[in-house]
Amino acid sequence: MENLKKKTFFTIFIIISLFAFVFATFFNVQTYHREYEGILNNLTRMKNLMLKRPEPFDREMKPISDDELRNRKVMDYEVYTFILNDNNDIVDKISHSDNAISDEIITKAKNIIANNNSNKIKIGCLYWNKYAYNYEDGNSLTIVNISNKRNMLLTNLLISLLLVFIGEIIIYIISKKITEWITKPVLESFNREKEFVANASHELKTPLAVMMANIDCLEENKKSEKWINNLKNESDRMSNLITKLLDLSKTEYLKKENFSENNLSMIIEKRALTFESLAYEKNITIETNITEKINFFCHKESIDELIAILIDNAISHGKETSKIKINLTNNKEIKLEVINEGEPILENECEKIFERFYRNDKSHNRKSGRYGLGLAIAKNIVLAHNGNIKAYSKNGYTTFEVKFKTNEH
Repeated sequence: MENLKKKTFFTIFIIISLFAFVFATFFNVQTYHREYEGILNNLTRMKNLMLKRPEPFDREMKPISDDELRNRKVMDYEVYTFILNDNNDIVDKISHSDNAISDEIITKAKNIIANNNSNKIKIGCLYWNKYAYNYEDGNSLTIVNISNKRNMLLTNLLISLLLVFIGEIIIYIISKKITEWITKPVLESFNREKEFVANASHELKTPLAVMMANIDCLEENKKSEKWINNLKNESDRMSNLITKLLDLSKTEYLKKENFSENNLSMIIEKRALTFESLAYEKNITIETNITEKINFFCHKESIDELIAILIDNAISHGKETSKIKINLTNNKEIKLEVINEGEPILENECEKIFERFYRNDKSHNRKSGRYGLGLAIAKNIVLAHNGNIKAYSKNGYTTFEVKFKTNEH
């Protein structure tokens, strides 16, 4: 259920965030493009005037005189023209705005003339450059002071980033609310299912206990021995199933307040020892490679059950006269591996085997005494500890791998 909520939340959050990011990007790109085109148009017009060529849209325009050039005003931009002689010396300076030509502008003009030997329009990045210019060798130099435009664009960019940051906080809150609203019916259904399993299991325990007690009494009648044995076997199976269902229900309700710091190495070592006699019956040896003193914040009883399920599963599906390896390491994260040699798990079943009541024995052989709940319980325990579990088969060996984050409280 937690995975569903996380996936729903991140999907909503990412989609809304992308819309906000695209809108902010579009706004800044449009503003940048508009200002860039404005600067380019001004430089191009001044270039045409200085070369005494009419613009394409006005073929009747006559060459401009020096007085007309001096009186030419440009709105919204600081534009300056420097008239050059054949030796590229400045012979005249003209301001096309109300601003006087500063020493900084004159110094900039001299640097441009000294460092350029070909005609070109140079604008560059509006976020970094302070000036744009058009240089015509032996004719003129037009400089546009774009400081104000640069400051405006940077201000817009910073405001956009700030709004996106604030928006992300609002989007986070909205995404949480929408996620709760979307997953509420699923959560209610999920909780009802868990309550049903727990309640049904408890209700079945009492009549089952009575049945088994009566069967014990009837065993004295030898004439009914066959039928009584059948009833007893089925009662035992039902009792085991109810126990498993209760275990499954309990692992879905594990709470952090019941967790404590435990020596995981010791838990696994002790549990492995209890299975040696069972493994011996199949002539299987258990080999442990456990790093000592790995402490883990966990629910001790459920972790002990997790280890038992994995080892029991390895023995049940392992080949006779084979070896089971149990590895425990701690390198940035705690990793537990239970490896056995036996029939491999098909690739398309590696996820399914953790589903409730799933068994790769398609015939559902009742003699095995298994219900397909053990690995589902194991997965619930791992998820309750914010870990992950997976299974895979390779080169004749099957590995169940569990990973936990180190000391996560």
